[in-house]
Amino acid sequence: MEKHQIPMEYLTVGFIGAGKMAESIARGIVASGVLPPHHISTAVHSNPDRHEVFQSFGVNVFSSNEEVVEESDVVIFSVKPQVVKKAITELRSKLTKDKLLVSVAAGITLKDLQEWSGQDRFIRVMPNTPAAVGEGASVMSLGTAASEEDGALVAKLFGSVGKMFKADEKMFDAVTGLSGSGPAYIFLAIEALADGGVAAGLPRELALGLASQTVLGAATMVSKTGKHPGVLKDDVTSPGGTTIAGVHELEKGSFRATLMNAVVAAANRSRELSQS
Repeated sequence: MEKHQIPMEYLTVGFIGAGKMAESIARGIVASGVLPPHHISTAVHSNPDRHEVFQSFGVNVFSSNEEVVEESDVVIFSVKPQVVKKAITELRSKLTKDKLLVSVAAGITLKDLQEWSGQDRFIRVMPNTPAAVGEGASVMSLGTAASEEDGALVAKLFGSVGKMFKADEKMFDAVTGLSGSGPAYIFLAIEALADGGVAAGLPRELALGLASQTVLGAATMVSKTGKHPGVLKDDVTSPGGTTIAGVHELEKGSFRATLMNAVVAAANRSRELSQS
């Protein structure tokens, strides 16, 4: 396989689509020092607010997607799924083999991306919304001609807004059900915990602050200690204590089964949408 690797100090990245996800990734790349802002570009066609947002942290803003592609070694398609085919096919003549192509469009397969672009050096990435605060969980799958070095480069770029994992594309519906839709489940859990705090007598602001920090702290313990969540749960459930009383109520309400069912339902719906 022909190699196209470019040293990081010369690498340029372009975003086709100047929405919130592109902004989050671009900001992360700059803030982490992976690339300077003048090595990043996007195009804004009509929205002056988006133009100002990207220019505010030094990103090059062009008037056309063609200019972005011409200036970029890595081209990231961050448009909505319903317009990604149009965006790619319009740029097809400029998507040459020396460019690494990346898509973050939900539900769009590598097969389609490669067919529309005429290029197999494509990587599909499934990020999630916490990327906006630098705590995203992204999963990537490599296209036919994408090398391990290409994967490492994309992992470095997206690692600036959270953690990157690698999986076979056939797992992406399940990924959607877990990390893609998962933030909404956790938002509901935080809201419910805060409501419980209010019901128990806490002021709303204090209850919400405690609930959100408790979820953050618990997640950090799982990721940093390497311990199984069940072990961490057992560590804080004293015999006859307050925590086991609360856990008992959760078990009576089928808490774990409900979360599992939510992931499976969202994964099944993702599968249905991708086939429609």
